[in-house]
Amino acid sequence: MRLTLAALMLTGTMALRAEEEKTVPVTPATDAEFVMKAASGGMFEVESSKIAKTSASSADVKKFAEMMIVDHEKANKELMTAAKTAGLEVPTAISEPHQRVLNGLKSAKSTEFDTGFIKAQIAAHEEAVALFMGASKSLKDPGLKAFATQTLPTLKEHLDAVRRLNTPNQK
Repeated sequence: MRLTLAALMLTGTMALRAEEEKTVPVTPATDAEFVMKAASGGMFEVESSKIAKTSASSADVKKFAEMMIVDHEKANKELMTAAKTAGLEVPTAISEPHQRVLNGLKSAKSTEFDTGFIKAQIAAHEEAVALFMGASKSLKDPGLKAFATQTLPTLKEHLDAVRRLNTPNQK
């Protein structure tokens, strides 16, 4: 039996949260864990948003996706610089839970895509806000800590924006 996109997205989101809870607490134990999680999340944001630019049916979703690409590509570059300065390696591939959600988005069509993309973006931004909030308080490297602190307001803005997409009559 084929899974619907909604079931796949729910499964992927639950797997992503379960994986997060299993491997790394909201407050990262190490700077390296933060870099690994932030890099995967950033790459997921860019890749899922590139798919949205061509697959979404809503102009608002496409506009949000464009903002994600611009903002997260910038943040990804800043993370790479801060990590390099801290002597840490940045992963070049997204995590398996993020990949499962991407795979579901790639096969979705039209409004089914829009719904799945919005749900995935809400989950990803909730996780990112929690990660960056903890990192802004607990990281040891001053450059990474500054990156987390400076990026956090943008992530909160993204979360607010995608939540508004999820409740269109409250715009």
